[in-house]
Amino acid sequence: MTARWVVRIASLACGLLLWQVLTATETVAWLRFDRLPTVLEVARRLVEEAAAAQYYTDLGASLARIAAGFLLAAALGVPLGIAVARSRVVGDVLQPLLEVVRPIPAIALVPIAILLFPSDEQGIVFITCTAAFFPVLVSTRHAVRALPTMWEDAVRTMGGGRRHVLLKVVLPGTLPGVFGGLSVGMGVAWICVISAEMISGRYGVGYRTWQAYTIVDYPGVIVGMVTIGLLGWLTSSAVELTGRRVTRWLPREARA
Repeated sequence: MTARWVVRIASLACGLLLWQVLTATETVAWLRFDRLPTVLEVARRLVEEAAAAQYYTDLGASLARIAAGFLLAAALGVPLGIAVARSRVVGDVLQPLLEVVRPIPAIALVPIAILLFPSDEQGIVFITCTAAFFPVLVSTRHAVRALPTMWEDAVRTMGGGRRHVLLKVVLPGTLPGVFGGLSVGMGVAWICVISAEMISGRYGVGYRTWQAYTIVDYPGVIVGMVTIGLLGWLTSSAVELTGRRVTRWLPREARA
């Protein structure tokens, strides 16, 4: 185990120890820790929930929604980002519409999703996709526009056409920016899928966390929050690891 991991684990352990001391002693110092569950209470509740099948049903539901929404956002955002950056006509047609829609928080689209889609499940995937779509699109667009023009000129000088420029210059050159957008999009997607589950879901980690809150089950709320944090960390790490693998040909400081 490297020294960096020792520091990280020690930092986490110190945070948990501080939480346990403040809550076990019911400290009130403007912030009221006497109302929060202790670390041990949360740990006991986590063990209880982990032994029940419902916990894994909720995990599976949230992960399926994230996978569907995120992959759909990547499949739409990357090609559109390249098209908007490379084509003046496409940019003129699509960019005004995209820029008007982009500032709208995805979670504010819940009423529209309820009206548009026949099931809550499809509406939640739509919200998740919308949340991840714009970071991917914008990051890809900026990555394409930041490419040095001499790379494209070199390919064209050697007789390469638009297809060669796209395959040999644009796609590999934009990968660091694309994966930067995917990483940001994954984090935003988790925020919105959990919020959507709280509003209109029937399963999922967000729905279960909100249900725990409505019955004043604070250890259950903290277990839900911890689960969300771990899922978000694992999925974002998977995106970043994939980005490092596919851009390993780049200098270390330029990788995603």
